[in-house]
Amino acid sequence: MNLYRRTLPHDGFAILKRIGERLPQGAFVFTSNVDGQFQKAGFSGEHVAEVHGSIHHLQCVTGCRDDIWPADDFEPVVDDENCLLTSPFPVCPHCGALARPNILMFGDWQWRAQRSAAQKVALGSWLGKVERLLVIELGAGTSIPTVRRLGESINGTLIRINPREADAHRACDISIRCGALTALKQIEQAWQF
Repeated sequence: MNLYRRTLPHDGFAILKRIGERLPQGAFVFTSNVDGQFQKAGFSGEHVAEVHGSIHHLQCVTGCRDDIWPADDFEPVVDDENCLLTSPFPVCPHCGALARPNILMFGDWQWRAQRSAAQKVALGSWLGKVERLLVIELGAGTSIPTVRRLGESINGTLIRINPREADAHRACDISIRCGALTALKQIEQAWQF
């Protein structure tokens, strides 16, 4: 959590934000990342769908309630040399049990998905208002294909940017085999007409 809080979004986030600002309906982010970098880069939280949750939100490990709450008050103090949390663990404000990040982990049947589900409903509502959809997919691979499947399932032009798995399959789609920042710089430069 400390690492994510200290990490600054790279220039690609600002480029995406500028591209979105030029579109009639703006931009809506659908991400499998749990790091909150889009919000940190200035994207409205109301236009971000975090399909696998957010490390910046917590839930009770016992499931005493379905509540999900911001982790803003949790300030982890870590002995980096020994990789050891030296401050108290976060706790549920209702029952006092241990709290965990509200993120979907592999084989995780305890994840509370209602926050992410509400974000997906907001995305669906936004998609219903868009007349000409442009999807820019960054680095989504086939090993965890959540984002990739969405880009392929909705009606619009898909720009797939991926250094290893760039192949897009529909005639209207564009494949760019390189890193996200390089491709976004090229797209923004080409858009300057």
